[in-house]
Amino acid sequence: MDLLDTLTAKGLRGEVPTREEALAVLATTDDELLDVVAAAGKVRRRWFGRRVKLNYLVNLKSGLCPEDCSYCSQRLGSKAEILKYTWLKPDQAADAARAGVAGGAKRVCLVASGRGPTDRDIDRVTDTMAAIKDADPEVEICVCLGLLSDNQAERLKAAGADAYNHNLNTSEGTYGAITSTHTYADRVDTVQKAHGAGLSACSGLIAGMGESDEDLVDVVFALRELGSDSVPVNFLIPFEGTPLAKEWNLTPQRCLRILAMVRFVNPDTEVRIAGGREVHLRTMQPLGLHIANSIFLGDYLTSEGQAGQTDLDMIKDAGFEVEGAGEATLPRHRADIAEAAQAGGGCGTAASACGSGGGCGPCGGHSHAPAQAAADAADAPAAEGSDDELRSDLVKVRRRGAGTELAPNA
Repeated sequence: MDLLDTLTAKGLRGEVPTREEALAVLATTDDELLDVVAAAGKVRRRWFGRRVKLNYLVNLKSGLCPEDCSYCSQRLGSKAEILKYTWLKPDQAADAARAGVAGGAKRVCLVASGRGPTDRDIDRVTDTMAAIKDADPEVEICVCLGLLSDNQAERLKAAGADAYNHNLNTSEGTYGAITSTHTYADRVDTVQKAHGAGLSACSGLIAGMGESDEDLVDVVFALRELGSDSVPVNFLIPFEGTPLAKEWNLTPQRCLRILAMVRFVNPDTEVRIAGGREVHLRTMQPLGLHIANSIFLGDYLTSEGQAGQTDLDMIKDAGFEVEGAGEATLPRHRADIAEAAQAGGGCGTAASACGSGGGCGPCGGHSHAPAQAAADAADAPAAEGSDDELRSDLVKVRRRGAGTELAPNA
């Protein structure tokens, strides 16, 4: 297939496809799916071998967010039956992080709901990072607190943060349709602040919110231009009490095509399968590992994920290996750029680059979907190839780990 030959050749050289080529990936048929996965897999192996990076989420403060992001179970007015609690103490967060690291995670993602942190919140997170680093100095820490004010990124960097997550989520043209309490430009500004302070930029998207192929391509190219080192790809999980409750638009095949498109546009960048993989990829999750080189281990912010041991077994059975703490995630040329940016406190070669307000992954799309929500969703037109099966039985609210007295799933 000429398209895939072209994309593979470009990806092996680290070159970016054209917008038209990226759109063509999303337009491929199910008959071509394995060829698409194989082509993206060649690019993935060129830059990342057979390594899979494991990341672990710790929800420092859950629920009661004043923002109205349509996809989020923690949004203003959400009726989702999620855990709600205020800030974890540093030792509580460190205990949760320790479970993830023991399960093989090399990066801990500290997330808190809200529009953005106060200076006191930065102090809290600084204390939490110190407690985590005291237990394991080599663990990577990514912080995800929403919109940043001046000098907050610098404070996080000085306190030991390695990365900051703030997702763009969707295209600039459609952003206003999913959130009204802040803008796409606000998100870009926060990514710029984080990257400008020398933090590695982690910024991604949410697929399945009713967006067009053009929207998906727009946001992925925007992430590339922002210089994101890590691109989390979230798949929306519709849940009760939000405007997107009936948006069941994804099939496993569609998810794989989206992942492949992201990989071709970001050949040498960490591509992470984030929220929604268990619900939408289901038994085809192992195929996603041939495209992405990073996943979250165990549970998410407000929903249960696949059991941590099941994640590890899946990686092994698919012929991959967990990336070790001493291994660099990014290819050498990308790592050099990132290290130079961090040393100089600047953006490197990128123009800019990452919340529960946008989520270190799966803030939105992770909640309990009761029978009534499933029934409501069933009234919506089924996505092509979905066989009218919404699989809301796979969506379970998180009731263990951070914020509870039960052991975390890692």
